[in-house]
Amino acid sequence: MESLTFRHTTQKPLPGTRREAITGVVASGNLEVLLERVLAPDACEVAVETAINGYGDVWEAVVADFVARAQPGGLRISINDGGARPDTVSLRLLQGVRLMEA
Repeated sequence: MESLTFRHTTQKPLPGTRREAITGVVASGNLEVLLERVLAPDACEVAVETAINGYGDVWEAVVADFVARAQPGGLRISINDGGARPDTVSLRLLQGVRLMEA
């Protein structure tokens, strides 16, 4: 089991008023993502729990790309990974952001 945490500063807060959202199902061999609007408007934190060790660099790149694209300011994001591919991680993160913007 590996635990990773990434902190980023965003240019703006994520629009919307929804306080939390969940996407994905870890039992499917995928991952689940919990998004919570609890941080400062220009902060984003992504915490990853994964059973697959040694992919910190990949996680860092996927998270950095997501933050640059979505500007998820104000969000703490918790990921429970069941071995998802990077493209699936990006998809679930973007789905979660869209839910939060509603």
